Amino acid sequence: MTGSTRRRDALFGAAALAGATLLGPPATGRSKLAFSEAGLNHLQGVLQDHLARGSAPGMVALVSRSGETHAYPMGSKTLDADDPVRRDTMFRLASMTKAVTAAAMMMLVEDGKLRLDEPVDRLLPELVDRRVLRRIDGPLDDTVPAARAITVEDALSFRLGWGIVFSAEPYPILKAVDGLAGFGMPNPASPAGPDEWLKRLGALPLMYQPGERWLYSLGSNVQGMLVARAAGKPLGAVFQERILGPLGMKDTGFYAPPEKIGRLATGYFPQNGKLVLFDPPAGMYAKPPAFPAGDSGLVSTADDFAAFARFLQTGLTPDGRRLLSRASLTAMQTNHLTPAQRSGGKDILGPSRGWGYGVAVRVEPGPEGLPPGAYGWDGGFGTSWFNDPASGLVAILLTQRVFDSPDPPALHKDFWKAAYGALAT
Repeated sequence: MTGSTRRRDALFGAAALAGATLLGPPATGRSKLAFSEAGLNHLQGVLQDHLARGSAPGMVALVSRSGETHAYPMGSKTLDADDPVRRDTMFRLASMTKAVTAAAMMMLVEDGKLRLDEPVDRLLPELVDRRVLRRIDGPLDDTVPAARAITVEDALSFRLGWGIVFSAEPYPILKAVDGLAGFGMPNPASPAGPDEWLKRLGALPLMYQPGERWLYSLGSNVQGMLVARAAGKPLGAVFQERILGPLGMKDTGFYAPPEKIGRLATGYFPQNGKLVLFDPPAGMYAKPPAFPAGDSGLVSTADDFAAFARFLQTGLTPDGRRLLSRASLTAMQTNHLTPAQRSGGKDILGPSRGWGYGVAVRVEPGPEGLPPGAYGWDGGFGTSWFNDPASGLVAILLTQRVFDSPDPPALHKDFWKAAYGALAT
């Protein structure tokens, strides 16, 4: 295994079945069903087969369309106890957090507290007067001045000049960022608070010029700092006030509080053909983090995240209040990358996706059946989600098995295919 592969893999590193549940008005009397019975049966069978094969100890799958929602909780929250997954089981969202952070950013843009084209300097003075490495493998003091300031849009589109770089060689910059949030595997136990995190980041040169390349993950943490400072409140408070509360996402936050900790699934990492303990319920997500990571920090349930996914279809709360304009939704869900930037990010994005704001966007048809225009993202701790505007489909799969690589495991891809196969024609 190469050093690049090790770095990449480290980053991403019989069960009771509860049947489907229908939300909203009953299907009886509808002029058109959203899903076919045969298709849903096949989807359920695909999930059961993966469960039997040990693809994950447990999971909650959810599909939703036109007011019709079906959820499939199955398996166990932990390997060493009879503790069945239920519909309200909580999972670590990891990088699916990014879409929530980007939505909060766009709300503040609409409020006039941020502008997409403004430098981040006003709110993040720690990042003023950037210098840039002359070459990515060079010493930290071999730099040139940045051609321009980092903008708010650079942070949203992950083109701010910092991010994850895969290399078999221990470049000086990679040693310098080791352990700093946004450059590796999520670590809510990091002791640095937001201001200290930004101070440490500001002491580093940029890896590339602002706007030059798409680099994964760190941009969402910079977004989180922009949100908190623009709003004058901690990131978690902004999420609660602007998104989680209005959408009824009662089980979503940066940690599982004591009264809910028993609902958090145990996290596992695949190693040598076995699943080994990664994070117990009383582990990293059992208390508020010092640094609420906008790129990876949330825990949630399938129904909570489905509420957010449906919100991204309309910009509306369940009772019809508008939280985000159609224009902002379109900006989030549109690819902003050039072909060269997409190619440079292919280790993370794969061959058929670009990047919007907080979500990947299908630019070309994918082998799993997702068409151009579908958007969403995956969480390396075992989760995935997409919305398809053309069909109105929302598909969410939450597991507690850490990914082997940025490419989602077969369980997730097979679920995506089966979700499309379940659509009524």
